[in-house]
Amino acid sequence: MSELLAGAYLAKGTIGNVGTPGAPIATFSLVVVPSQHSVSGTVVITQAIPGPDSHIVVSVTGKIYATGIGNVTQVVSLQGKYVHSVPPPAIGSFLANFDAHLAIDNAWNGNGGFSYFNHTVENVPVASVKNLKEELV
Repeated sequence: MSELLAGAYLAKGTIGNVGTPGAPIATFSLVVVPSQHSVSGTVVITQAIPGPDSHIVVSVTGKIYATGIGNVTQVVSLQGKYVHSVPPPAIGSFLANFDAHLAIDNAWNGNGGFSYFNHTVENVPVASVKNLKEELV
């Protein structure tokens, strides 16, 4: 069993224009298992504008691959579903899709994008949580 999780680590960070008023931000916390090319965890999408899409929590799974191309050393894809509730006067809820793609370096910094329900965010910064290893010690 231990060889299945060989090299596993935690990756935390953000996708989006942090600091831009009203911009949707996806914050990720992922367990990465490079030997299995797998990624799983949680993404929280927040937006300062009130409404049904201002705070979304998505369980995600995905893939990670090495590229060997310049500064972009890894590419990551994430997928998940979440319950989207329709605001009044309509009623009801349904499962909406979440997708993300990241082109990053070994420190999880780079560019990427994500989409959810009727929103698409492209070509935005991906930034890792600073000093994550020190936080875990």
